[in-house]
Amino acid sequence: MPAMKRLIMLLMSTVMMSMSLTAADIVTVHGEFTYYGSKTESRADCERNALNGARAKALAEKFGTVVTQDTYQRDVVSAQGESTYFSMLNESALKGEWIADEKEPVYTYELDSDGLYIVTCKVTGKAREIDNLAVDFATSVLRNGTRTVNADTRFRSGDDMYLYLKSPVDGYVAAFLVDAHNNVYSLLPYQGNTKGEIKVKHNKDYVFFDPASANPDHGEVDQLVMTADDELEHNMLYVVFSPQPFAKAVDNYAGENMPRMLSHDEFSKWLVKCRKYDPRMAVKIMNIEIQK
Repeated sequence: MPAMKRLIMLLMSTVMMSMSLTAADIVTVHGEFTYYGSKTESRADCERNALNGARAKALAEKFGTVVTQDTYQRDVVSAQGESTYFSMLNESALKGEWIADEKEPVYTYELDSDGLYIVTCKVTGKAREIDNLAVDFATSVLRNGTRTVNADTRFRSGDDMYLYLKSPVDGYVAAFLVDAHNNVYSLLPYQGNTKGEIKVKHNKDYVFFDPASANPDHGEVDQLVMTADDELEHNMLYVVFSPQPFAKAVDNYAGENMPRMLSHDEFSKWLVKCRKYDPRMAVKIMNIEIQK
């Protein structure tokens, strides 16, 4: 066999093996969690906490945690038992990360003797073990102002929203808003961005959706005003960052003065596919509350 042919075959074999190993990092996980609400929590609050608990439990059972033994013992003897234990877990305590929902979360509801909500959530999703390769970037939601002191996730209908971002390395960013009805809106890149990407420089402060902070390379700035149809709505903002360029999610026209939109299923598939082959891609999720 000629040397060149052997070299090509070896390279192809190495690439295929690398792709196989990377794709195998993402697995399907299942979790179930019951959240006991308080007097100050609405049904939507309990749903969100039950969802977070179910995801945390699924990750903990599959990949484990780094919770200390003392913390574990204190939680076991508490009145709410397992509920308290898993509600205390945060991202830094889990050895795995949630990539995307594979199925819609399933909720069941009860009321206790005091009329307080008891919400059980079952989840099935894609996850992977944390490997510390993802870039740790800084980002926060800003309300009615473009300074970091304006960081807030609680809005009233009519408030302006901005997004702060800073990364330790050069890279690319995208942002998506998931509303209360599981519609996904593509916020970044801007609608007028013909490149389909937002490139950022390392150690530089960026404020998106603010015309005064506009970068000509990012296209015409879209300004965001938060609105709510119900008295209280909960949205989720996904901020995606990678040192490598990544293909933009395919979205559709959603109406005049509205961000482009895609289904939650399409968004989840896009995110899973991107993260399969880009271990340095990082995603930060922020819960946003909007009062009418």
